[in-house]
Amino acid sequence: MRCTFLSHAHEPCAWLDGVPCIRARAKGDDLRKGLTGSFGLCLALAAAGLAGAARADDARQSRDDAWWTGPLLAASAATMPQGHWLFEPYLYDVITTGSIDAQGHHQALSASHEIGSQSYIIYAATDRLALAVLPRFAYIEPAVGPSSSTVGVGDVTLQAQYGLLSYQDGHYTPALSVVVAETLPTGRYDHLDRASDGIGSGVYSTSLALYSQDYFWLPNGRILRGRLDVTWQWSHSGGVEDASVYGTSDGFRGRVYPGDAATADLACEYSVTRSWVLALDLVYQHADSTRITGTQPPSGEGMALPFEEASGAGWSFGVAPAIEYSWSAKAGVIAGVRIIPTGRNTTTSVTPVAAINLVF
Repeated sequence: MRCTFLSHAHEPCAWLDGVPCIRARAKGDDLRKGLTGSFGLCLALAAAGLAGAARADDARQSRDDAWWTGPLLAASAATMPQGHWLFEPYLYDVITTGSIDAQGHHQALSASHEIGSQSYIIYAATDRLALAVLPRFAYIEPAVGPSSSTVGVGDVTLQAQYGLLSYQDGHYTPALSVVVAETLPTGRYDHLDRASDGIGSGVYSTSLALYSQDYFWLPNGRILRGRLDVTWQWSHSGGVEDASVYGTSDGFRGRVYPGDAATADLACEYSVTRSWVLALDLVYQHADSTRITGTQPPSGEGMALPFEEASGAGWSFGVAPAIEYSWSAKAGVIAGVRIIPTGRNTTTSVTPVAAINLVF
């Protein structure tokens, strides 16, 4: 099934604290070393932060002196004060470059593009409870075949986040929140005149997530902020007719049964100055097999033919480095790239991303 490009990556603001699935395969030892090095960098910076925690308070950067937008993918566990709004639109271009089968064999493909937007509109109903709507839009330019007939509306997500714990200076407890979301099948997914017009899933999906966030001070006194977000997703079955995003053709009548999915996102941000931040996400995704059953019309006269197909389970691992710039505690921009180079039953991709983060 089709998945949201981004996980929730919003950062309410610096004065608080009181996510088609694209996957791929590594191409040799150099890439494997690069991925291992990225993971090691996050862990090394975190370890250095713990080692530097014993420094005197006057040698440390103040949290008030660090402005953040949040990394590209991992969401904040902190919620906003009651009555505040956050608006964060993302623009991205998913450039698919290859595919990987269940055995890990990689096949290069001509590049295709999915140019899209995903926005976060969040309202703090209370100091602990935040309500959000996530609209999506996309325009697809496949490597073969016609592009989308127009910019299409994708599936819309409704979300509620509840803060369980708040980070406090001098304590070892991280910020922690739970998030429940429902994605509505508002995007086109079947009865397609052209495949590139399909940007929805056709099913209702429910997700449950646990977000965590903590601060570490490096030996140089600068702040390293870390996040670990884990999300589980379950989808209902849905009816499918004619040509669809699931690869069915005209005349098909049946149902799709999407597999469950899980995502783990480890992210870190290094405060270079008050306004400039370096960010990195390390993301693992796993999806169970999606099954399609129904009937397909025969090539000639006769009864409809039974049809059943399963995608097989798949997984992916990706990295998303980025640079943040904030001109105040309530406004900033972020730009980076998501690279998904390894996995099974997936595709390889490079995705440039940019977003603006505004709190009112």
